[in-house]
Amino acid sequence: MFGKSFRVPVLVLLFCSTIATVQLRGQSAFKWPPEKRAAISLSFDDARLSQIDNGIALLEKYGIKATFFVSPATVKERLPGWKRAVALGHEIGNHSMTHPCTVNYEFSAQNALEDFTLASMAKELDDANADVERMLGVKPVSFAYPCGQKFVGRGTEVKSYIPLVAARFLVGRGYLDEAATDPQRCDLAQSMGVGFDALTSSQIMALVDDATKGGRWLIFVGHEIGKTGAQSTDMKALEDLLKYAKDPANGIWIDTVETIGKYVQKQRSGTR
Repeated sequence: MFGKSFRVPVLVLLFCSTIATVQLRGQSAFKWPPEKRAAISLSFDDARLSQIDNGIALLEKYGIKATFFVSPATVKERLPGWKRAVALGHEIGNHSMTHPCTVNYEFSAQNALEDFTLASMAKELDDANADVERMLGVKPVSFAYPCGQKFVGRGTEVKSYIPLVAARFLVGRGYLDEAATDPQRCDLAQSMGVGFDALTSSQIMALVDDATKGGRWLIFVGHEIGKTGAQSTDMKALEDLLKYAKDPANGIWIDTVETIGKYVQKQRSGTR
């Protein structure tokens, strides 16, 4: 009698517990600022000329700041424009001195990560920071891994250079990752970078919706800004995203990698 009378309530409790677990799975417990449900950072790599020619004016139209991950050589091609970007409050991040990637890419075959050591990679990072600071007056606090690759060396001698990034920068951003960053649990030195070159407005919004449901930090990665293409973010799709993010009803905090990275770090350390 006693066992029978409690059998159903126990099953109900177990069922409800299971449902609650399913609902919370994948959703970050992180606390964003009031009225915000998720965060977005716009980041663009390589200091492409179209970022200055097309991107800055569009961002300024909506009062939104982006993060530009640059290598010194390409900054020199449009130095006055990059100085203006800094003056407008955009973040300048480090994208290495010479953009080394795997030897399997033809463009980097003579500057391959397989031929780097931790010492030579440390020099890459430090030299780029020094050159950016000399040219633009700001020292980068965020880094974007060229090609999203985080190793040096070959075979049994392969080593991760993530520790070098973690020691020098607040955030290390990846590339071609498949999901937004979990601000509660992530390693900031391995933050996820989600490409939005060649995506339509609806495809971009699907990524935003997914990040919002999970309370996550979505760091977009683009290159050219103009007509849609393999390494180009469509201007119309970008503008649609800016409009959506600026609407308070959507609960999106959109800001630079540095600004949101600092907030994440403070929240997790318990400081304000």
